[in-house]
Amino acid sequence: MLRTPLSLFRTLAFAEAVSWTLLIAGLIVRAITGWAPAVSIAGGIHGFVFLSYGATVVLVALNNRWRAAPTAVALICAIVPYATIPAEIWVHRRGMLAGQWRVAPEADVADARWYDAPLAWLLRRPWLLFAGILIAVIAIFAVLLLIGPPGGAKS
Repeated sequence: MLRTPLSLFRTLAFAEAVSWTLLIAGLIVRAITGWAPAVSIAGGIHGFVFLSYGATVVLVALNNRWRAAPTAVALICAIVPYATIPAEIWVHRRGMLAGQWRVAPEADVADARWYDAPLAWLLRRPWLLFAGILIAVIAIFAVLLLIGPPGGAKS
């Protein structure tokens, strides 16, 4: 399922849109019933998927050698509800999700980037890469939970 940059990016773009639906549903439940945990639960899920999508954008951008502008656009689209779906369509139509994972060192030294060798090494060990990204996302998520919700906690 996640054997190509396209499949990984598409999966996380869709998951991010679904998490927006959960968050909005949680807000509606809180507004109608007053049950605040609905937002906490949905917000936690959304936050984790949001960070996972961001990590996916960075991984795919490095692998597929995106420029800074499309990478920034893909990252910013996570902030706008449901914008990751049009972003996925946009980068797919531009051919930016084409190809496989770069698991071999670059043959053309002129085209090589400083991160190619470590990235290829990690891509050849997908469980290690996944575990590293998961640990990083969990760490960032934990720090953000300690900081508190956007806009601060209500008194």
